[in-house]
Amino acid sequence: MIPYGRQDISEADIQAVVDVLKSDFLTQGPAVPAFEKAVADYCDAHYAFAVNSATSALHIACLSLGVGKGDLVWTSPITFVASANCALYCGAEVDFVDIDSATYNMSVSALEEKLVKAEKTGRLPKVVIPVHLAGQSCEMDKIHALGQKYGFRIIEDASHAIGGKYKGKAIGGCQYSDITVFSFHPVKIITTGEGGMCLTNDPQLAISLNRYRSHGIVRQASEMTHAPDGPWYYQQIELGYNYRMTDIQAALGLSQMKRLDEFVAERHALATRYNELLQEDWIELPWQHPDTYSGLHLFIIRIKKNKQGITHRQLFEKLRTAGILVNLHYIPVYTHPYYEAIGYDRKEFPQAESYYSEAISIPMFATLTESEQQFVVDAIKKPSGYQNLF
Repeated sequence: MIPYGRQDISEADIQAVVDVLKSDFLTQGPAVPAFEKAVADYCDAHYAFAVNSATSALHIACLSLGVGKGDLVWTSPITFVASANCALYCGAEVDFVDIDSATYNMSVSALEEKLVKAEKTGRLPKVVIPVHLAGQSCEMDKIHALGQKYGFRIIEDASHAIGGKYKGKAIGGCQYSDITVFSFHPVKIITTGEGGMCLTNDPQLAISLNRYRSHGIVRQASEMTHAPDGPWYYQQIELGYNYRMTDIQAALGLSQMKRLDEFVAERHALATRYNELLQEDWIELPWQHPDTYSGLHLFIIRIKKNKQGITHRQLFEKLRTAGILVNLHYIPVYTHPYYEAIGYDRKEFPQAESYYSEAISIPMFATLTESEQQFVVDAIKKPSGYQNLF
């Protein structure tokens, strides 16, 4: 079996975890702040807060920006449901902005058009969450400019994108956003098992993010409502959550960070080879915006109408049958039963609809071998109904 994604765990990674297991701290020890500093330094961000998942990171990002009942949050329809759910957790409403036909990220023109209409009705979003699909940054300078004009805050859902760059700078530096979120799930570029992180340059947001991830509790006298009763004292200031990352996870992440650039370079080498080997007129290969250097979490091809009669579903099923565990990233969020009940007009998202009918994520991970990649390519190009002779 060849999965679409797979972690790469080294002996050094294992030893880093073992060292924590033998230490005095399994959680709330020194590994978490060390991991946070490594990611913040890499991204050139002022603050970083590790949590137990990117879903948790998105949730506390919304909370820290004051998202609540009566507010509206916009995101991409082509993403994992967590990008939208985070707003619903806060009691807000969610709407979607159609994707760009080339990058599959949030379309800037569709966003601007929707904002013009929303301003006329007095229903502008409080927060917009652009999603860096497959590891390629959205056009953040343009989205930021629209944020300045229309007054919305920005959370970059960069769950796929650590190690990537936008306009020559590491994604995560928050040059064009209030908060950036990373994921460290095992199929992502680096992993902590499960885990996520929020990065920001805003000191007030940093205080809120830190509180919300740990029960809303503060231990610093400067953040308390009155002088502490004694050295044991703490206060719950917010209704927070237990979203903390353990030192076990952070140790793995810190070790993985040492190979981040290597992982991304290997993914780019694989992408170059796919692009050379899959020169078929019925396959649309991923396009990279010249302002971006993708983390290449995913390699997404699109199956166009063709003389061979190969359909999207036929190829997907053929590859799965061959032991290639392709996937589809993602089912448009508004089509899930929970969101269908809210009532979205699918006609508002023609590019998302077209994408969903054609997209397949084929294997992309740093340890994918040349022979495995060739097997994938051969399986894609093999005519339907082809039988081996025995």
